[in-house]
Amino acid sequence: MKNEFFKGHGLGNDYIAVDPETLDFKLTPRIIRAVCDRNWGVGSDGILALAPSKKADFGLRIYNPDGSEAEKSGNGLRIFGRYLYATRRTRKKQFSVETKGGIVQMELHLSRHGDPEAATVEMGQATFRPQALPCTLGVEELIQQPIEAAGKKLFFTGVSVGNPHCVVWKEKGQRWSREELLALGPHLENHPLFPRRTNVQLAVPVGPRAIYILIWERGAGETQASGSSACAAASAAVRLGLVRSPVTVKAPGGSLHIAVDRQFELTMKGPVAEVARGTFSAPFIRILRG
Repeated sequence: MKNEFFKGHGLGNDYIAVDPETLDFKLTPRIIRAVCDRNWGVGSDGILALAPSKKADFGLRIYNPDGSEAEKSGNGLRIFGRYLYATRRTRKKQFSVETKGGIVQMELHLSRHGDPEAATVEMGQATFRPQALPCTLGVEELIQQPIEAAGKKLFFTGVSVGNPHCVVWKEKGQRWSREELLALGPHLENHPLFPRRTNVQLAVPVGPRAIYILIWERGAGETQASGSSACAAASAAVRLGLVRSPVTVKAPGGSLHIAVDRQFELTMKGPVAEVARGTFSAPFIRILRG
């Protein structure tokens, strides 16, 4: 069908999935911003676009609500998997997806009604090298590095899981506030240390195998949950010796389960939900076309 979209969420982090070949408009940055707008468009934390792939079963391009492109999204991948199964583009429960952040393997877990209610995704290897972020610091690894943001002196762990992350820690027993996230998030995302910007997690250990994070996503701002953020924070926590794997990563939207092996290969498991399927209307398409 022409101009169809699928909307789903992973722990409150919502995406619209589309097949660009069926759309009567191009996914330009301006149009992506219009579609993602929660007042004037459909509303979402981003767009998942089916793409061709010569290396995997499916290809995926991920767009942030500001029109920029992301390399990888854990929640987006789970939603994309449900989209592929729900729209019968595949009847397999195991398949591969190529993203700009690498190829991932995915397994869907069906409910008793036959719907994918959760997914396990092999998210690749975490690295703490500045070149992978990229970061302008001339050090070997970004384990605990000083950074100043919003007038505060902090320490961060820099992690790439196919996309860049800046994890800032408080000690166990303390907590981060939403006000701190809103103050620090934009400054850290756009800090000069990160020429291509970065995702931000404010993290604290809450048990021997659990952490809690608040999330500021590059190009999206505050989000309720993020799969790649959960992977980045979990791998950083294991690297620093704060927790042991597997790690339950708790966020405002809910929990994800991250396994971190000795080589920092990451496996994420979490829920996924379908919200709606619809069609972009002709009047809205005319507006999108300008």
